[in-house]
Amino acid sequence: MDKQELLVRTAFKLFYTRGIHAVGVNLVLAESGIAKKTLYHHFPSKAHLVEAAIRYRDRNYRAWLISRLEHVPAGKPALLELFNALNDWFHSRESDIDHFNGCFFINASAEFGDRGSVIHRACAEHKAGITALIRKHIDELSLPEGTTEEITKLVVLLKEGAISMAHVQGNLDAALEAKGILVRVLQDRMANR
Repeated sequence: MDKQELLVRTAFKLFYTRGIHAVGVNLVLAESGIAKKTLYHHFPSKAHLVEAAIRYRDRNYRAWLISRLEHVPAGKPALLELFNALNDWFHSRESDIDHFNGCFFINASAEFGDRGSVIHRACAEHKAGITALIRKHIDELSLPEGTTEEITKLVVLLKEGAISMAHVQGNLDAALEAKGILVRVLQDRMANR
């Protein structure tokens, strides 16, 4: 692994477990064993390192989620698998992504509340990308006209709510509860075609 990649991975792990504002550049340097000059060669400021950590997490999280969804048929099976994947993540049964500590993108955007900041925008881009992935599977459902957008929003809200419930309230079964709600809604919508 090259030094830039090591810096990003180290920074991500520290930011994810401790918070971005709580982690200084010196801690990233100490944990990575890389010199300050090398850090600033790759990242002119801490904000650049934070953005790189967000992009790193986005790539890894998307790759993990896509790989989980590719193992089942598109459409409803993939939507249900989304919540199975979240459940495995919450219960630390996933080796492909870091131990569950909430949503890094929600946490980072909370620390950088200015919606115009590069960091906040990078978090929003991640959420939009995951929404597009979900929408792709909802498009496979042949839902009644006019309900595709509504179901997309519902699935996204269920996903986000499950992550928040698992992290904030310690409800590690929140993904399965959300999955149960989705099953009932889809049965109702599909019956009313």
